[in-house]
Amino acid sequence: MESSASEILCDFSPRLRIYKDGRVQRFLGTEIVPPGTDPRTNVESKDVVYSQETAQIVRIYIPPNATGKLPLLVYFHGGGFCIESASSPTYHNYLNALVAETNIVAVSVDYRRAPEHPLPAAYDDSWDALKWVASHSDGNGPQEWLNRHADFNNVYIAGDSAGANIAHHMAVKMTKAKIDGFNFVGIVLAHPYFWGKEPVGDEIKDPAIRAKVETLWRLAYPTTSGSDDQWINPIDDPSFGSLGCNRLLVCVAGNDILKQRGLFYCEKLKQSGWGGEVELMEAPAEEHCFHLRNPSCENAAAKLKKVADFINQGKA
Repeated sequence: MESSASEILCDFSPRLRIYKDGRVQRFLGTEIVPPGTDPRTNVESKDVVYSQETAQIVRIYIPPNATGKLPLLVYFHGGGFCIESASSPTYHNYLNALVAETNIVAVSVDYRRAPEHPLPAAYDDSWDALKWVASHSDGNGPQEWLNRHADFNNVYIAGDSAGANIAHHMAVKMTKAKIDGFNFVGIVLAHPYFWGKEPVGDEIKDPAIRAKVETLWRLAYPTTSGSDDQWINPIDDPSFGSLGCNRLLVCVAGNDILKQRGLFYCEKLKQSGWGGEVELMEAPAEEHCFHLRNPSCENAAAKLKKVADFINQGKA
């Protein structure tokens, strides 16, 4: 008879596997790379602890030969709330490329991951990170790079997949609990991880696949009310349209199971009375977060340029 140490409770291969004894086996997003000067872009980065209580870090990026004040981007990584980190080569390489292309300061946020730290831990950590970043707005924060180079009158937040979900909720929270000295200009949501009990548009209707998506969500958030929980399906949240900024870019991929949710999000936001500017970019025939797995492909280059243009259009 198998011991509990080898009995599988949930199998979400190729992402992760959970065993009955509580052990978590991650297959993706486990590799880490140190910060430093990127030889391809000359972008510099460093890791800084933003919460002594949880020991979580942010990785700060500045472009080569940075001078003066530059737009500030706060980025939340994806991974279904369960895998990846701000230190993984996937995100480190992407942020290096984005900072070089856009000439901005970026802060990539690490947060505690499920299932060891179920939601709302990632939301709580992300909010703490935003407040830590904002503590530099008067030029007297603990990190000189942010004091010297971050333009707190020109702040964006962004994320992909679960990180895009976090970015939406952080935007709503910033509307309710304003952060002093933090002029929030826009959001970039790449392949956002939203869902719902009933299919929207041409979304997949196969009950088995939909059940698997909900099971993964419940793994991340065991106390959730289900697929219509406002954390995963924010459309019915009374604060849905309270984003606290006036510009939004949503990127979707043609072959992504989450594509229809991104389109639905844009449609409903336009109907919410928000009043801001919504931009949509679709990469036909591409998969979920293709730009991270294949950053040299033509569509990934186009997406990088679109995000850079979106941020640079907002420069004062």
